[in-house]
Amino acid sequence: MRIAYVINTFEGGGAALPIPDIVEVCRANGHSVDVAALSPRNGRAMPALRKAGLEPVVLAEDTSSPALMLHRLDAWVRKVQPTHIWTSLTRATLLGQLVGLRQGIPVVSWQHNAFLKPANLALLRLMRNRSRLWVGDSGYVTELTRQRLGLPAERVMSWPIFRIDPDLAPAAPWRPGEVVQIGSLGRLDPSKGYDVLFRALLALRDVPGLPPYSVTIGGEGAEHARLQGFCQRHGLDQVRFAGYVEDTAAFLRGCHLYAQPSRQEGFCIAAHEAMNMGLPVLGSTVGEMTHSITEGVSGWHVRPRRPHELAVKLEQALRQPERLAPMGQAARAYVAQHFSPAAFMQAGSAVLRRMAALA
Repeated sequence: MRIAYVINTFEGGGAALPIPDIVEVCRANGHSVDVAALSPRNGRAMPALRKAGLEPVVLAEDTSSPALMLHRLDAWVRKVQPTHIWTSLTRATLLGQLVGLRQGIPVVSWQHNAFLKPANLALLRLMRNRSRLWVGDSGYVTELTRQRLGLPAERVMSWPIFRIDPDLAPAAPWRPGEVVQIGSLGRLDPSKGYDVLFRALLALRDVPGLPPYSVTIGGEGAEHARLQGFCQRHGLDQVRFAGYVEDTAAFLRGCHLYAQPSRQEGFCIAAHEAMNMGLPVLGSTVGEMTHSITEGVSGWHVRPRRPHELAVKLEQALRQPERLAPMGQAARAYVAQHFSPAAFMQAGSAVLRRMAALA
């Protein structure tokens, strides 16, 4: 197969992050891939794509109209002459479906989002038959996609978009006398729930007997000024904003506990990266984290949008920091079992076999 892979943007993190690993599986199965984004956004995913031997193409600007993006995508697909179009995220999927219909090319579509805007969901339901196969990026999203789009089971497959690096050294355990380092990685966006985390920290301020701790947020986004302003107004001096993090392993290696207070998630790669680094995860009951985290064994669950519940779980973790390393070992064992390179290759190869059959 010659695959034209189109995604909304080359924004760092999220759905663009695993493209090099996906392409590696495609190539190992004898297929070629060309990659394009409708617009660049911050373009932080592009260096990793080039490092993987790809030449990512940006079709339009962030401010371009959907009509112009459709025109540019149609021209790019005609130039690439693929046997299949593979789309990622809603806008790329809807435009890719139109191009596939126009040019007579079968379309396969990723689903990454656990939650969709009502208008996007309505459009995807309307266009669901224009994609011959739908691929969920986790077990959770796969089942959700089948239900919300009303698809038969044979039209949906799962390919979890995370594979561990077994050679990465884990984070060092907390030692008595150390500040407990809490970390989180994600866009500074309401969906990530950092405002909920900060309100939980306010609730902990008057709790006696807690060890000293700090919170570092790695990421950038439109909410930065608002979140930083909240911390400054309320005297949350233990919070630090680290900006965009290129080396996530180095960031996580400096942590003892990982927090993911998201309002919504699909797979949540960052939380699983933290587990691979031997960190327990305090995560919301959204997306794949509902399955990956075992309460009290590899981390803690908390319902989203509930700062007081989050504060209670943070207090539990901070009162017994000596438990964090053993729980992190359990988290690392879980991802090693479920998201090994072999499992990633096996799931991807199965999807590619189904794709090839569509021709």
